[in-house]
Amino acid sequence: MKKILTSAAVLMMGFSAVANAQTADLNSLLSKVKEGRASESEEHRKREQEFVARKEQQAQLLEQERQTQQRLERESARLEETRRNNEAEIARQLEVQRERLGQLQELFGVLQQAAGDAKAVIASSHVTIDNQGRMEPINTLVAKAADSAELPTIDEIRAWPTQMVQEMIGSGEVVTFPLTVRGVDGNTYQTDITRIGDFGLVGDGKFYTLKTNSEVEELQRQPGSRLTGTIDPFQNASGISEIALDPSRGQILNLEVEKPTIPEYLDQGGFIGYLTLALGAVGVLLAVVQWLYLMLVKGKVRKQIRSEVADTNNPLGRVLSVYDSNKSVDVETLELKLDEAILKETPALERFLTLIKLISAVAPLFGLLGTVTGMIQTFQAITLFGTGDPSMMAAGISAALMTTVEGLVVAIPTLLLHSFVAGASKSVIHVLEEQSAGIIAVHAEKEHANASA
Repeated sequence: MKKILTSAAVLMMGFSAVANAQTADLNSLLSKVKEGRASESEEHRKREQEFVARKEQQAQLLEQERQTQQRLERESARLEETRRNNEAEIARQLEVQRERLGQLQELFGVLQQAAGDAKAVIASSHVTIDNQGRMEPINTLVAKAADSAELPTIDEIRAWPTQMVQEMIGSGEVVTFPLTVRGVDGNTYQTDITRIGDFGLVGDGKFYTLKTNSEVEELQRQPGSRLTGTIDPFQNASGISEIALDPSRGQILNLEVEKPTIPEYLDQGGFIGYLTLALGAVGVLLAVVQWLYLMLVKGKVRKQIRSEVADTNNPLGRVLSVYDSNKSVDVETLELKLDEAILKETPALERFLTLIKLISAVAPLFGLLGTVTGMIQTFQAITLFGTGDPSMMAAGISAALMTTVEGLVVAIPTLLLHSFVAGASKSVIHVLEEQSAGIIAVHAEKEHANASA
């Protein structure tokens, strides 16, 4: 029991000590808070005193700003009034200007339009190439004619007819001068250019064209030698000389350049076109070989006709040798043997004729086949891309047309050659038959004379 009381007393003493310690801490905290409040109150008082001291100064600044605002508002009202007065004055002055201009306003409108047209002509003229600085007075005239605030002077107006007269004079000149031009490879070089009026530019055996940016370039592909061959003699001539001239200032020449070459034409026909041409080449070769053979045979036959001795190196001589070997037979037998000899000679004389005729008949059919194939390609392009872009259909149309042309190109000469060769062959066979008939007639007369004796 005493132990319990002792423990309780100890606990009470401990609690008392803790309570005393907490009370001391709270007092310390309270004193610090009071000191802080006192410090803040002192600071607030100082700031209030400063605000009170500056209150009069702030009032003075506010009054100054209000006075400035009023002054600016009065100035704004004055400027607004001035603006309205200026606008009215501008309108009045424009009306006065229109009244004073009268018909001159219409005149300057026509002048502006005419000068604008002249500007377009001069900018694209070949005469401007060797007469630099022509555009500046025209540009000034056009700008002032379009501006109602400043009218062009008399000297500036005279620039228009002056430049047009220079254009007319330059259109009749042939002038050679050095110029930097652009080649087809994109590189620039300097060469002597001959300007033929306002129609074209030539030099170094080539035709040149004037681009929209005032640059001079070679044609992407020069025309044939029939045209380019006239350039060098013209440049080197001291008097009158011929030159290929494009009066449309390059349009016809560009069309001439854009024409496909023969290989390009052939390539448009495709495989069928090449096959048709190959058959035509074979037909022409066979016809030429057979025609040369027949010409050789005809010469030998003519020689044999003039000779009394049968020579077996020609068809007529071989037919005559058959007669020499069968003089003792009757007329019917001799006729049969001579007919047999002529039939033996006929295949060599009519060689290749059937094949040539077949090629002349088949070539248009190949052309028709290519036409049908090309039209199929065209319809396929129309199905896929529509008819908006003709270039999509160009390949099929080109194949359709070119194969037809190639078929006719093959058929016409082979048919003509077949007629020539067949005629030459028939002429030789006719000589053989004629001589054979004569031999039979002579043999029959002899036989009849022997029978009568």
